[in-house]
Amino acid sequence: MATLKEQFWDPIAGFGVTFRTMFKKTVTVQYPFEKRPTAPRFHGRHQLNRWPDGLEKCVGCELCAWACPADAIYVEGAQNTDLPDGSGRFSPGERYGRVYQINYLRCILCGLCIEACPTRALTMTNEYELADDNRTDLIYEKSDLLAPLLPGMEQPPHAMLLGDDEQDYYRGAYAAPAPGATAQVPVDGDPTTRKAETK
Repeated sequence: MATLKEQFWDPIAGFGVTFRTMFKKTVTVQYPFEKRPTAPRFHGRHQLNRWPDGLEKCVGCELCAWACPADAIYVEGAQNTDLPDGSGRFSPGERYGRVYQINYLRCILCGLCIEACPTRALTMTNEYELADDNRTDLIYEKSDLLAPLLPGMEQPPHAMLLGDDEQDYYRGAYAAPAPGATAQVPVDGDPTTRKAETK
């Protein structure tokens, strides 16, 4: 049972918080005219990344779909068709993601899918404006999620341009740079950190 002293001071302490915050400057943002920058590691809309030559990093393994607690990701893998000239590839691996969908009506933007991705094909951007007035437009297809082609990249399908096999891609030991780009070499043997190689 609370003492008489506690019964007296508890409401005053609560009102003290109210009075302290009443005269502080507000942090109201006049959205959408003013937009506050997001944190660098903010979990926003997903993006399917590409290798520097334009091939897709996604190998259709479906691990992101298995890791998703909301069952918001649907992936269908398919085999890369190895033509005699080496063209017909969408990714450096044996498979690629033929169908890739994320249902943003279900997605909780938790980031478990990007943790599960073995090739860093799936990352999350800082884009958070996903509202729409049509439910079907909130199911993003592969074409909506793929990163745009940058200068020096070539639209798949095409042959591997950065190495002789997929191991060169995944280890970052590129035999040759993409057309119009500089070669990327690992820093201190770590394939996740790369610097441009000057020749």
